[in-house]
Amino acid sequence: MQIINLNVNKRDLKGSKKSRALRRAGKIPAVVYGHGMEPLSLEVLKKNLLSTLHTKSGINVIINLQLEGTKMKESTCLVKDIQHNPVTDEIDHVDFTVISMTEKIQVDVRLEVINTEEAPGIKEGGVLDVVHHTIKVECLPTQIPEAIVVDAKGMKINDLVHASQLNLPEGVTCLLAADEVVVAVHAIKEEKAAEVTDETAATEPEVIEKGKKPAEGEEAAPEAGKKPEAKKPEAKK
Repeated sequence: MQIINLNVNKRDLKGSKKSRALRRAGKIPAVVYGHGMEPLSLEVLKKNLLSTLHTKSGINVIINLQLEGTKMKESTCLVKDIQHNPVTDEIDHVDFTVISMTEKIQVDVRLEVINTEEAPGIKEGGVLDVVHHTIKVECLPTQIPEAIVVDAKGMKINDLVHASQLNLPEGVTCLLAADEVVVAVHAIKEEKAAEVTDETAATEPEVIEKGKKPAEGEEAAPEAGKKPEAKKPEAKK
């Protein structure tokens, strides 16, 4: 694992106004902490930070902070967090965390799926579903893999890759549950319009319209709100 030296300076002035001034000057506000160290405010040239982060290791690159004018007891770090501007997506702030090269750490490693074009399930019209784009692992800093690779070459429709099936380097432990699905190939579900049949179609009850003649043997229904007339007694013969 390559270790990158990164020059930083101590940052005495704090506050949002001072931070904005730093960014306009091509610098990024930063802080380093961890391993029993008191948080220390720093500033780093933006171009140097971007160069450091654009290695094969990405955000998991091991950094040796070179602090001018100050001796740090521990200077080996990882990037703990990067804050981006919500509008421009430019880096606003970066947190470094001190690590020991002899102690295991937990990091998220990028998942890379290869040979998707050769997967039978994809050729048949299936859809590749990458459930976890990163995998949380535990290992020594020197054992952090650049990526965890899944070969989809033989995957058919409904095939699954579980966390227990991941091919990990020696000394690297996956922290996901063994039965956690990482990658899957699903069939495309076609939505079919529901067909309404005569049996399922809703039917309205038959209503006798006002003024309609009753059928033979039936009596006309009384109008709404009107009482039915009482039958007159037949005259005695």
